[in-house]
Amino acid sequence: MVAATPAPPIRIARTALFAVFGLNGMLSALWIVHIPAVTQRAGVSHSALGMLILLMAGCAIAGMQAAGPLADRLGSRTLTATAATILSGALIGPGLATTPATLAIALAAFGFGNGMLDVSMNAQAVHIERAYPRPIMSAFHACFSLGGLLGSLAGAAAQRAHWNIHTTLVLSAALGLTLVAICTPRLLPHQPSTSPDQAPQTAESRTPEQRFSAQTTTGAQDAPAETGQQRIDEHDNLGAAGAGSDSEAPAAPDRKALHDSTEELAAERRAATGTTRKVLVLGAIAFAVLMAEGVAADWSALQMRDRLGVQVGTAALAYGAFSTTMTAGRLVADRVSGRFGRVAVVRWGTVLGAAGFGVIAVSGWLPLTLVGWALCGVGLSGAVPQVFTAAGNLGSANAATDMSRVFGLGYVGLLAGPAIIGWLTKLVPLTTAMVVPLVALLLCAWGARVVATR
Repeated sequence: MVAATPAPPIRIARTALFAVFGLNGMLSALWIVHIPAVTQRAGVSHSALGMLILLMAGCAIAGMQAAGPLADRLGSRTLTATAATILSGALIGPGLATTPATLAIALAAFGFGNGMLDVSMNAQAVHIERAYPRPIMSAFHACFSLGGLLGSLAGAAAQRAHWNIHTTLVLSAALGLTLVAICTPRLLPHQPSTSPDQAPQTAESRTPEQRFSAQTTTGAQDAPAETGQQRIDEHDNLGAAGAGSDSEAPAAPDRKALHDSTEELAAERRAATGTTRKVLVLGAIAFAVLMAEGVAADWSALQMRDRLGVQVGTAALAYGAFSTTMTAGRLVADRVSGRFGRVAVVRWGTVLGAAGFGVIAVSGWLPLTLVGWALCGVGLSGAVPQVFTAAGNLGSANAATDMSRVFGLGYVGLLAGPAIIGWLTKLVPLTTAMVVPLVALLLCAWGARVVATR
């Protein structure tokens, strides 16, 4: 049972990881606000920038997939420190780029580091949350949002003060490296996950087949637990030996042991299949929720301007309403999750988000449209953290790898959502295209049960 009050090292690790999440948001925002200056310096057109951003996204996905197995092997603390160091250092690259080629190299490094950090810091968050008596995952994601706000304000202030882009990015990278040096040693150390085949076993906890093997092997009373594949091979060998021997038929207890072991292996295979299926379903939910988030980020202002005919400054309020309520929602989502459960947060959150897109689709009035985007922010705020927590608690020995797969599918949704809406606008009005995230979120509500953790 988890103690009511976590030990001081757990609380310190939580605070340190808050800073890491905030750092990630801040570094990402600093790159975003300097995109105009960077592209002008490197002589990159808008179309070329689109290709470079796609390259950065591809490298981020590659970083995510590499981070999963590495975190399982080396530990999320080590990988978080490594990835945050790469990301902080890579921030300098875009400011130094003077050609499209050098900018491509800089963004590839930045994307790879960002992808690695996404997986490793969330794997560490799952590790810390297990030691807490209440959910805390959404609070980490709130820190990311707050870090993004801080980074955008700092970047805007630096540009307003006419700071050299090199100065801004170098100082930001130095701040990032300082935070990495201070915070990451305070994260929780690696505790390798163990599957049933890897866990130490006593005589009482051995399976029937293992006890049978120990009894029939000279001097093997304390034989170690075998892997699933070794047990399969042993079954085949024992079956062949039994079939080829006419003088000695297997004793009834031996046949029962083999039967019980075969049933156990079948159960292991079913468990592995079930885990894979859950990873795919969690990935599908992450895809849909982050698709809706990407649509809100890229199309909210354009939708309001297109639908209501408002000025550019007024249209920007749409994303402001969305991002503000999303950040606020993440600050309280842990309490809601602790009281009503993760399934309720995902189910009713996605229903609320779908309702927001429904309001947007039918509204012709500015205040009501802003309410719709605000509802989307509140609804989507707690869903993704619950999905990531569920992915890290599937009970397999490769928790970080499972998370990296879910992350990868979610990130594809974040990128694909705005593109899908853009393609649809050739066929239907932009506001009508909002039906796509609406339906996707309703499907998430239907499948929300998968986020229940064991």
